[in-house]
This record gives sequence, C-alpha cells and structure tokens, in this order.
Amino acid sequence: MFKPLALAAVLAGFSLHASAATELTVYTALEAEQLQTYKKAFEKANPDVEIKWVRDSTGIITAKLLAEKARPQADAVWGLAASSLAILDQQGMLEAYSPKDLPKIGAKYRDPANPPAWVGMDVWAATICFNTIEAEKQNLPRPTSWQDLTNPVYRGKIVMPNPASSGTGFLDVSAWLQTFGEPQGWKYMDDLHQNIGQYVHSGSKPCKMAAAGEFPIGISFEYPAVQLKRQGAPLDIVLPKEGLGWEIEATAVIKGTSHPEAAKRLADFSASAAGMDLYKENFAVLAQEGLAKPPTELPADYEQRLIKNDFAWASKERDNILAEWRKRYDGKSAKQ
Repeated sequence: MFKPLALAAVLAGFSLHASAATELTVYTALEAEQLQTYKKAFEKANPDVEIKWVRDSTGIITAKLLAEKARPQADAVWGLAASSLAILDQQGMLEAYSPKDLPKIGAKYRDPANPPAWVGMDVWAATICFNTIEAEKQNLPRPTSWQDLTNPVYRGKIVMPNPASSGTGFLDVSAWLQTFGEPQGWKYMDDLHQNIGQYVHSGSKPCKMAAAGEFPIGISFEYPAVQLKRQGAPLDIVLPKEGLGWEIEATAVIKGTSHPEAAKRLADFSASAAGMDLYKENFAVLAQEGLAKPPTELPADYEQRLIKNDFAWASKERDNILAEWRKRYDGKSAKQ
C-alpha cells in the first residue's frame, strides 16, 4: 500500500511528465476523420510532443494564417495546399527546412528552393461524384468530360466547392483556366454556372451531398468519393477526359515558432516512410514515389491523368482569380 508521501511523489512525477510535453499548435485542412490517426502516429513516435489541431477548410486556414502574420499563433502546418503555402512563403512566413527524407521526395512534390519552404505529402485531384440512382430517376446521362457538365440537362443539378474557401474549389478553377486558356476558361465557368445549384465551403461536401441524393452530381476530389463508394453509396467516380486539376497537400514550419525543434520533428515525420504509410491509406499519389497503393476504385493510370499544373502562376494570380470568380458567381454560394 502506498504511503501518503510516496503517493504524493508519484503524482508529482506524473504532473512533471505532463507539463514537460511540448504543445505544438498545428494548422491543417486535413479531413476531420484523419486528424486522430495522424496525431496518434506522430505522438507515438514523439511522446514528448502533443499536437493541438486548428482545423478548417483550405481558404479559411490560409486567411487565418495571413491575418496572424504579425503575431503567428501556429507552430507548423500539416496538411495544407501547396499553393496556399507558396503564398505564405512569398510573405516571408515560412521557415525553410530540409526534412531528413527530403531526397526521397519527388521534385514536383516539393518547393524547388533548397532548403524548401514546404514539402509535399500527397496529391488530391478533381473528381466528379455521380449518383447513379438519382441520375436514373431524373433521366440524366453519365458525364465523361468537364464540357459535358455544361449540358442544359444538368440545370440546377450540380454542386461544387467555393474556390475562396475550398482548396478543391480553387484547384478546379485554376485547372480550367490552365486547361482551356483564360478567356475560354471563364466562358466555360459561365456555362457551368447555369447548371450549379450551390457552391459550398468544403471540398468533400459536394461528394457527400451527391452520395446522399441531395444533388445527383458533386464536383469534389477522390478521397471522399472512394470512401463513400466503399460504404455503399450509389456513386460512379468520374474522371473527366480533359484531365484532372490537382493540388499537393504539404507541410511547413512557421517562422517565429517558439517550438522550432518540435516543429522540425513534425516536418521530418511528415516526409518519412511512417508519414507516407498514413497518407497511402487515403490517397493514390504520394510525395515519396513508389510507395503508393492506388485504391481499386481508381484506374491504374490515375497519376498520368493529372494536368500539367503551374503552382507558381496559381499562387501569384490567386487573389485576381478569386475576385473575378466572386464577381461572376458568388450569388449561388452557401452561407458560411
């Protein structure tokens, strides 16, 4: 039986251990259901560091980081679009750092600077979620291309992410402008807008809404499409034949963090084989090449369907693109 003094000493020891853990504030746009798994894996490898997540959609997290530029609140970013991190880098907000496994990261999946300001994790790409049951009820044809979505038969039947708040929405808009050229890209979005029922503030929500039958068609990305299909949702995963807009989910250290050593350990973990093991459960393309196991719901040539993407142009033009998009289409945006 413990004596009171011995018990007090044990309790004091637990208290000291708890207070010794470094609390790392990590901003993220990861899907909510991924957070606990990623946190648990990192903390198991780094038991003296505890992650405190701040999670929201890509546009909101990017805006929050920019608003906090003078007094940063985040220590690191784990899971944010590379185009957003490029903006932060242009503002001098990122601490360049080379993770231990940087040589294993594909050149097109990292900041080209040496040391890099950000390092990729995985790729997510545009996908059409097509509800086959609702389509049959409404006598809607299965689209095979982006251009097909401008068919008047889909009037009010499509939901897509708002590019101002969603990284998926922005990759769609950026990709259409790059694929079709700027004048034709805006013309394409004018025509598509006629068929949009609503713009929502999440990249995964359109697929979830399509799965639930709220809209027969959701413009989304492959992760929720695969997960929902596995759960039995009546979805066809359509990869438009013109090619897929895509983004890199990436990690970075925030300049001025009061926990630089812990933040760099997070960056090391993110770029490691252990990190890639987490990502490959959710994504078909990884920053460390050769480790991915594409899900059977996607074609084997999935990576070859990604368009040539100019991230520097997308980051530089982001504000102009979003201003023009809001002027033309914001009237159908859902309230936040």
